[in-house]
Amino acid sequence: MTSSYRINYQLRAHKRDPFIEFIKGMLLTPFTLHSKPRYEDTQSVSETHDQNLKRYTEIMANIEVLINEHIVKQNQGLADHSQLFRLIPSIGSFFTPLPLKDAFLQANAKHSIAARRFVPPSFNDIRRMLNTAQASAIAPQLKLITFDGDMTLYDDGKDFAKDSELVLLLIELLRNNLYVAIVTAAGYGNAHIKYESRLSGLLEGFRQSQLTKEQLSRFYVLGGECNYLFQCTEYCRLQYIPEETYQPQEMRAWRQDHIQSLLDEAFKNIQQCVDDMKLPVSVMRKPKAVGLLPKPGVKIFREQLDECVLSTQASILEHQHAHNYTLPFCVFNGGSDVWVDIGNKLIGVQVLQHFLGAAPSETLHVGDQFLSTGNDYATRRACCTLWIVNPEETNQILIELTQLLNQHPNRSSPKIAAEESVNEN
Repeated sequence: MTSSYRINYQLRAHKRDPFIEFIKGMLLTPFTLHSKPRYEDTQSVSETHDQNLKRYTEIMANIEVLINEHIVKQNQGLADHSQLFRLIPSIGSFFTPLPLKDAFLQANAKHSIAARRFVPPSFNDIRRMLNTAQASAIAPQLKLITFDGDMTLYDDGKDFAKDSELVLLLIELLRNNLYVAIVTAAGYGNAHIKYESRLSGLLEGFRQSQLTKEQLSRFYVLGGECNYLFQCTEYCRLQYIPEETYQPQEMRAWRQDHIQSLLDEAFKNIQQCVDDMKLPVSVMRKPKAVGLLPKPGVKIFREQLDECVLSTQASILEHQHAHNYTLPFCVFNGGSDVWVDIGNKLIGVQVLQHFLGAAPSETLHVGDQFLSTGNDYATRRACCTLWIVNPEETNQILIELTQLLNQHPNRSSPKIAAEESVNEN
């Protein structure tokens, strides 16, 4: 039994975030050593809180130092020489410093973390602190903010409701001279009507908002991860932008036979998973995607969805190696389904950055799928990120962000992307 548990535990890496686990472990030390049940403690509750708060904030300040040193090494091309890299070998890039001490103080004011004696700082506590720190750091120079769709702006499989508080918050972002884009896995080709249907409540809010033509033109939708781009018109409709207008040459060079070969392999492996686990689902094929969808009223367990994801990732990589070609792809657990897409959101965000003239330190992606089986995970290599778990959290962090944006009234208006900016570097 012990051996079996050890093996299964190692397979849980796809459900963990190494950086958050590192911070959680650092904060666990003072919690374990200094937190006592009330009946053993001669100190007052306020004294205990103050001492714990001092210890926690010292740790967060020290982690800030580690991040800053990592950024310096990263800019020198020596990221793997930083102390943070030695502590967390899988650590990625940071595009801004993170004021974690201040973020902890804000979180503590809301959730009384330092006063807790039996529950240490949790994964979600730290995730929210990182969001607050990132929003604060990027606000002065933010140009482009991108959003996942399902479970970020609206509930899974639902449409953007016109009474959602997020409608007004996205309008406020456009009024703050930002480019706003939804980068979604939903792939309907160049059929703008289907995207307009999913975003009907938001587009209706645009119509009632008195946004200018220029402000409306800053709103984009990028579907199929990176394959179908639309821009909002002055009439609050979505206009398809041809691939040759915005896609770099290397994307347009993806070979059709490679695309079909990859999708064939994905379809075959997903169907094998369905047969092996006897899943009550259907398997759908699109021009640039393959998906597993549960039948009406059926709930597929997360472990089964993860099995399909990890199995299909491995199968596609082996297939590409055997056939000597490389094509970017994404396999992800959407919460109730599994999809394989040609391309990924890393490419999607990079395409928008190049098209709209936004650097990684000026770009923020908001999503709920930042585990390695999710499709927001890859964007960490392209920009700053906020990890939320539902539209309610998106609402809260955007309230924080818009307050920060309003503290910088002299923010300059970003230039509209020139047509030649889509050429490859």
